[in-house]
Amino acid sequence: MTVTIAIEQPKQPDVVALIELSDAYMASLYPPEGNFAVDLDALSQPDISFLVARLHGKAVGCGGIKWFGDGGAELKRIFVHDEARGHGVGRKIMAELETLAIARNVTRLFLETGPLNVEAVRMYEALGYCVCGPFADYEENPHSLFMTKDLKQREAAE
Repeated sequence: MTVTIAIEQPKQPDVVALIELSDAYMASLYPPEGNFAVDLDALSQPDISFLVARLHGKAVGCGGIKWFGDGGAELKRIFVHDEARGHGVGRKIMAELETLAIARNVTRLFLETGPLNVEAVRMYEALGYCVCGPFADYEENPHSLFMTKDLKQREAAE
């Protein structure tokens, strides 16, 4: 399974369809007040770099990174289509996002996910992300799990 990952604009039909699948999945797990996913307009802003994973040209995964400008950044909209799960696509997207962050001298990555996203949480933990408190404009709530990773540790390991 050869997957390509590149920075792309999110407002493409197959990427929009992928985001809609992500939205539907999140809506099946959490009430509206527990969904903090950014929309396509926000993903298209200059402070976000958005990656798309493609298999045979079809968008099968995505993920973005919002640049804070203070040595930190937040991962956004990490999602892999059901058809591509179990093949390491999520891990490849995460590796690319971390590489982008390191290239921009980001030392700490953050993410907000839901505690019911069990597979995602397992992947994040396996990749070295640890539970932390709320960051940026987030507040503590029962629908959010906040995680962070020190990228200086990744660089030292390479």
